[in-house]
Amino acid sequence: MKFLVLHGPNLNLFGRREPHIYGHTTLAEIDARLADLARELGVQLETIQSNHEGALVDFLHRYIDEAQGALVNPAGLTQHGVPLHDAIKAMPFPVIEVHMSNIAAREAWRVHSIISPAVKATIQGLGPHSYLMGLRALAALAGEKG
Repeated sequence: MKFLVLHGPNLNLFGRREPHIYGHTTLAEIDARLADLARELGVQLETIQSNHEGALVDFLHRYIDEAQGALVNPAGLTQHGVPLHDAIKAMPFPVIEVHMSNIAAREAWRVHSIISPAVKATIQGLGPHSYLMGLRALAALAGEKG
Protein backbone atom coordinates (compact mmCIF):
# COMPACT_ATOMS: atom_id res chain seq x y z
CA MET A 1 0.00 0.00 0.00
CA LYS A 2 1.14 3.50 -0.80
CA PHE A 3 0.18 6.60 1.15
CA LEU A 4 0.97 10.21 0.36
CA VAL A 5 2.10 12.86 2.83
CA LEU A 6 1.67 16.48 1.80
CA HIS A 7 3.20 19.27 3.88
CA GLY A 8 2.04 22.76 2.90
CA PRO A 9 3.63 26.21 2.91
CA ASN A 10 6.18 27.13 5.59
CA LEU A 11 6.12 23.69 7.20
CA ASN A 12 9.76 23.31 6.21
CA LEU A 13 10.29 25.76 9.09
CA PHE A 14 8.93 23.41 11.78
CA GLY A 15 11.28 23.53 14.75
CA ARG A 16 12.13 27.18 14.06
CA ARG A 17 8.80 28.85 13.32
CA GLU A 18 6.75 29.79 16.38
CA PRO A 19 8.00 26.97 18.61
CA HIS A 20 5.54 28.07 21.30
CA ILE A 21 2.79 26.88 18.92
CA TYR A 22 4.41 24.13 16.83
CA GLY A 23 7.10 22.87 19.21
CA HIS A 24 10.71 22.13 18.38
CA THR A 25 10.21 19.05 16.20
CA THR A 26 11.55 19.60 12.68
CA LEU A 27 9.90 18.49 9.47
CA ALA A 28 12.77 16.03 8.93
CA GLU A 29 12.03 14.51 12.34
CA ILE A 30 8.32 14.22 11.53
CA ASP A 31 9.14 12.53 8.21
CA ALA A 32 11.56 10.16 9.97
CA ARG A 33 8.88 9.19 12.52
CA LEU A 34 6.40 8.64 9.70
CA ALA A 35 8.95 6.49 7.82
CA ASP A 36 9.52 4.37 10.94
CA LEU A 37 5.78 3.91 11.42
CA ALA A 38 5.30 3.13 7.72
CA ARG A 39 7.87 0.31 8.01
CA GLU A 40 6.06 -1.00 11.08
CA LEU A 41 2.74 -0.93 9.24
CA GLY A 42 4.21 -2.38 6.04
CA VAL A 43 3.24 0.57 3.87
CA GLN A 44 5.13 2.86 1.49
CA LEU A 45 5.15 6.67 1.74
CA GLU A 46 5.60 9.33 -0.90
CA THR A 47 6.22 12.71 0.73
CA ILE A 48 6.29 16.30 -0.47
CA GLN A 49 6.67 19.69 1.14
CA SER A 50 5.97 22.71 -0.99
CA ASN A 51 5.35 26.37 -0.48
CA HIS A 52 3.34 26.33 -3.73
CA GLU A 53 -0.22 25.05 -3.90
CA GLY A 54 0.12 23.90 -7.51
CA ALA A 55 2.95 21.54 -6.59
CA LEU A 56 0.73 19.88 -3.97
CA VAL A 57 -2.12 19.57 -6.47
CA ASP A 58 0.24 18.11 -9.07
CA PHE A 59 1.52 15.60 -6.50
CA LEU A 60 -2.01 14.35 -5.80
CA HIS A 61 -2.74 14.09 -9.53
CA ARG A 62 0.47 12.14 -10.14
CA TYR A 63 -0.53 9.44 -7.63
CA ILE A 64 -4.30 9.36 -8.23
CA ASP A 65 -4.14 5.76 -9.51
CA GLU A 66 -1.32 4.52 -7.27
CA ALA A 67 -2.09 5.69 -3.74
CA GLN A 68 -4.52 4.25 -1.25
CA GLY A 69 -4.69 7.32 0.98
CA ALA A 70 -3.10 10.65 1.89
CA LEU A 71 -2.26 12.84 4.85
CA VAL A 72 -2.31 16.55 4.17
CA ASN A 73 -1.25 19.41 6.39
CA PRO A 74 -2.42 22.30 4.24
CA ALA A 75 -0.88 24.90 6.58
CA GLY A 76 -1.67 28.39 5.22
CA LEU A 77 -3.80 26.84 2.47
CA THR A 78 -6.25 25.59 5.10
CA GLN A 79 -8.38 28.71 4.84
CA HIS A 80 -7.93 29.61 1.17
CA GLY A 81 -6.77 26.57 -0.83
CA VAL A 82 -9.64 26.10 -3.27
CA PRO A 83 -7.53 24.23 -5.88
CA LEU A 84 -6.19 21.91 -3.15
CA HIS A 85 -9.72 21.35 -1.85
CA ASP A 86 -10.91 20.46 -5.37
CA ALA A 87 -7.97 18.10 -5.97
CA ILE A 88 -8.64 16.29 -2.69
CA LYS A 89 -12.30 15.84 -3.63
CA ALA A 90 -11.21 14.23 -6.91
CA MET A 91 -9.12 11.56 -5.18
CA PRO A 92 -10.59 8.04 -5.08
CA PHE A 93 -8.92 7.35 -1.70
CA PRO A 94 -9.35 8.73 1.81
CA VAL A 95 -7.50 11.91 2.70
CA ILE A 96 -6.94 12.94 6.31
CA GLU A 97 -6.21 16.56 7.21
CA VAL A 98 -3.65 16.98 9.99
CA HIS A 99 -2.50 20.00 11.96
CA MET A 100 0.17 20.22 14.64
CA SER A 101 -1.80 22.91 16.49
CA ASN A 102 -5.47 23.08 17.35
CA ILE A 103 -6.63 25.59 14.74
CA ALA A 104 -9.95 26.01 16.56
CA ALA A 105 -8.05 27.51 19.50
CA ARG A 106 -6.03 29.98 17.41
CA GLU A 107 -6.79 33.28 15.70
CA ALA A 108 -10.41 33.67 14.58
CA TRP A 109 -9.45 33.67 10.89
CA ARG A 110 -7.74 30.26 11.28
CA VAL A 111 -10.81 28.50 12.67
CA HIS A 112 -12.51 27.74 9.35
CA SER A 113 -10.90 25.12 7.12
CA ILE A 114 -11.89 25.10 3.47
CA ILE A 115 -10.10 21.72 3.27
CA SER A 116 -12.12 19.92 5.99
CA PRO A 117 -15.27 19.37 3.89
CA ALA A 118 -13.16 17.54 1.29
CA VAL A 119 -11.42 15.09 3.65
CA LYS A 120 -12.42 11.92 5.49
CA ALA A 121 -11.32 13.27 8.89
CA THR A 122 -9.22 15.88 10.65
CA ILE A 123 -6.67 15.28 13.40
CA GLN A 124 -5.29 18.37 15.08
CA GLY A 125 -3.65 19.77 18.17
CA LEU A 126 -1.43 16.81 18.98
CA GLY A 127 1.86 18.06 17.59
CA PRO A 128 3.72 15.39 15.58
CA HIS A 129 1.31 12.77 16.94
CA SER A 130 -1.36 14.23 14.63
CA TYR A 131 0.64 12.88 11.67
CA LEU A 132 1.29 9.50 13.29
CA MET A 133 -2.35 9.04 14.26
CA GLY A 134 -3.34 10.02 10.74
CA LEU A 135 -1.08 7.39 9.21
CA ARG A 136 -2.44 4.72 11.55
CA ALA A 137 -5.98 5.75 10.60
CA LEU A 138 -5.22 5.55 6.88
CA ALA A 139 -3.74 2.08 7.29
CA ALA A 140 -6.83 0.97 9.22
CA LEU A 141 -9.18 2.43 6.60
CA ALA A 142 -7.25 0.81 3.75
CA GLY A 143 -7.30 -2.49 5.64
CA GLU A 144 -11.08 -2.32 6.02
CA LYS A 145 -11.47 -1.60 2.33
CA GLY A 146 -9.69 -4.75 1.37
